[in-house]
Amino acid sequence: MKWLWFIVAGFLGGILGGMGMGGGTVLIPLLSIGLGVPQHLAQAINLISFVPMAVIAIIIHVKNRLINTDGLFIMIISGLVFCVLGSFIAKNIEANVLRRIFGGFLTVLSIFQVCEIARKKRTDK
Repeated sequence: MKWLWFIVAGFLGGILGGMGMGGGTVLIPLLSIGLGVPQHLAQAINLISFVPMAVIAIIIHVKNRLINTDGLFIMIISGLVFCVLGSFIAKNIEANVLRRIFGGFLTVLSIFQVCEIARKKRTDK
């Protein structure tokens, strides 16, 4: 029966990933907190699941002409370099520390989102 919860976690992560919100913000906590998957494994699963979601999202965005190609090559190269660097750093950090870093990241992200919503409400009046 636990496999059903993995499908639900994948579904929620996929929906949010497809919307461009970052499925990992839901998938990693669901896997690590909800399903007891170790932190490193949850983040690895998220990274692996990101590849097909990103390919589909890119195809849709190219089709709708929503991709700005200015600086695209530089972003891709720097993203790949820092992805490798981040992977090596995460591999050598204890799971408990990694969990706290990710939790801090989600907290900061939430604060920025709330501030952005408040700013938009003030400018819309």
